[in-house]
Amino acid sequence: MRLLLKLNLILLLTFGAGIAIAGSISQRFLQQSAREQVLQQARLMMEAAGSMRTYTSKQIRPLMDAHRAAFLRTFPPQTVPAYGATEVFTYLRGKYPAYTYKEAALNPTNLRDRAVDWETDVIESFRNHPEQKEVTGVRETPQGQALFLANPLKVAPPCLDCHGSPEAAPAAMIKIYGKNNGFNWKLGETAAAQIVSVPTAVPTALADRAFKTLMVSLAGVALATLLLLDLFIALIVVRPVTRLAAIADEISKGVTTVPELEVRGGDEIALLARSFNRMYLSLLKAIQMIEKK
Repeated sequence: MRLLLKLNLILLLTFGAGIAIAGSISQRFLQQSAREQVLQQARLMMEAAGSMRTYTSKQIRPLMDAHRAAFLRTFPPQTVPAYGATEVFTYLRGKYPAYTYKEAALNPTNLRDRAVDWETDVIESFRNHPEQKEVTGVRETPQGQALFLANPLKVAPPCLDCHGSPEAAPAAMIKIYGKNNGFNWKLGETAAAQIVSVPTAVPTALADRAFKTLMVSLAGVALATLLLLDLFIALIVVRPVTRLAAIADEISKGVTTVPELEVRGGDEIALLARSFNRMYLSLLKAIQMIEKK
């Protein structure tokens, strides 16, 4: 087997082991990074929903109060912060269809917002740990695993206008939703939670794309490095050794007219060439002495 081929095999094994180790380490890092990226997007969406709630409370609700007489016969859902936030997120899903948003409540006025089992657990966690501002986790769904981000919703004074007692709630709202759900909320308690969910396939896909890009880049760099090393090895090691082997072969056949090796530098290859030249000259002198006798 040729020297360059052996060196290439050694380099391939070395680079292959290095790429495999780097790939194993980077894959876990990229998965965690992609998960955090998705959560950060969810936080931004949560902030957008929260901003919509604030807008509804501070600008839409005062308009309703200013024209209360006109609203006695109707109850426009656009004046409800939760409705506004949910509708805005529905429009947002046009660009981010994988994300879902829900304001899950233990005792909602609109039964579509009632918390399911796992959402109830999240709300109870906020109730049991008032210092918690955020909960993240993974849950099982019929479509596979989903990553979720949740923030607590505490009862503020404006909430009690509709969620205090049925007697104090707007009559138009009672007419639509009835008086059996969504009442007797307590000021300051955690009554609901904002929850953004996204399938774990989303961060997994992000991590896979980044991992493939990284591995292709590493393979490209390794190949370019191998080609450069081949070139340098061929010029610095293989070519001088090949010339040395060719001259040695000629001398072994009895040819004594071959020129000495040209020696440059002071590395091990140059040292070997000088030693070979001395041996060659010593051999020529020995042959000349024998011939004179």
